[in-house]
Amino acid sequence: MSTASTSRSVPASRRGPRALPDTPAATPERDDRPDPLRFLVSYNARNLTQVVREVGRATGAYWIDAAQRIAKPGDAARRSLLWVSAWADRSTPTWHLPNEVALSTPFALLRDFTAPEHRDDDVVPTLVLPPQAGHSSTVVDYSPQQSQLAMIRAAGLTRLYSLDWRPATTATKHVTVTDYLEVIDRSIRRMGGKANLVGDCQGGWLATIYAALHPERVNTLTLAGAPIDFHAGESVIAASTRLMAGTLGMAPYRALVAAGGGNMPGAAVLSNFISIQPQSEVSRQLQLLENIDDPTHVERYRVFEDWFKYTQDIPGAFYLWLVENLFWKNRLIRGTLTVGGRKVDMAAIDCPLLLLAGSTDHITPAPQLFAAAEKVSTPAKDITYRTASAGHLGLFMGRDALRHDWPVLMETVYSHSVPGTARGTGKASRRRNSVRAVADPRDSPRVPAP
Repeated sequence: MSTASTSRSVPASRRGPRALPDTPAATPERDDRPDPLRFLVSYNARNLTQVVREVGRATGAYWIDAAQRIAKPGDAARRSLLWVSAWADRSTPTWHLPNEVALSTPFALLRDFTAPEHRDDDVVPTLVLPPQAGHSSTVVDYSPQQSQLAMIRAAGLTRLYSLDWRPATTATKHVTVTDYLEVIDRSIRRMGGKANLVGDCQGGWLATIYAALHPERVNTLTLAGAPIDFHAGESVIAASTRLMAGTLGMAPYRALVAAGGGNMPGAAVLSNFISIQPQSEVSRQLQLLENIDDPTHVERYRVFEDWFKYTQDIPGAFYLWLVENLFWKNRLIRGTLTVGGRKVDMAAIDCPLLLLAGSTDHITPAPQLFAAAEKVSTPAKDITYRTASAGHLGLFMGRDALRHDWPVLMETVYSHSVPGTARGTGKASRRRNSVRAVADPRDSPRVPAP
């Protein structure tokens, strides 16, 4: 079950934009988190236990199945060949909804998903910022049956756009966060000057920074699985960054970028993701072997692996900036972040704020996201908290989140995006039909995803 809440008070001192002093005091951050080394040892021990348990379960199931198939000695070889073939057959992920490229830069594209018959709709346009962690942006249009973009459009937000982060090259290795913020601004101005921002994961903190610097251009801000307080909650990424950067500074990260020719290799990011939850990888491959004769399961596996195992590099300058300023020094939530000579004050954000966390999200624990509500100036009645029964990736492409959580959030955004609705009342009506954009689950085992 998903949970939602909109009742959380905002201290009076935080209502309304406020200026930060020119030289903010470097107050030490209270650190009551567990020792990072001890936490990582414990975390990895639990993962190893789960890997052993999954291997044991799959081995038992294999021998039972083998005994049942003893009269067909060639069947095991056939199934093994099919498994190897499915495991090795990878394709480049693609966009599924029709779209046009409305803006092109060397590091990002603006894609317009507005259907021709809806180009003149009187609704505030919506811009989606996908995750940017070494994977394709197509996760927001994951498949014809599971598409965050299709769901958003079905909720009435018919003027719909998404940024598409392009793979880093030698020519774009020096791209900075300022460049990304500029392309967001150019996109919104092209869309009409004001937009609903939807930020998934890394796209979420990027959307938050933009909204703080350009509050007049943001109608609503929706964040899903987005780290805002990078040090909150129990996070293996936060613990490992704290341990590595706290001991060696930025040297290990600079070495990774140097080894990638000036960019952060997407393959290295993928390896990190797998190492965080190896049991998901093991389970996914073993379940494929168990269900190799189930075409529905094999297709689910193929679609996920095509997206997950496809990687793209991240601009080196951008990667090093975010590691130092956000993951390590946590400057966004502390109010000490500057971009292009401007201070990023989250109190400048006073638009409706919608927050979606995953109950089993090991990448971005809910406290990292919900901390945003304590820093903005949005009235408490316009802040929505929702916790989905999902892990990290399930927030963006999982059927449950797309059918039960995103429609509620996007219909709230719709109520703030059409004429005749006073800002903040949220009274515009919209038929609850956006779940139709997501196909009903089929009777087939789920593909384990991080």
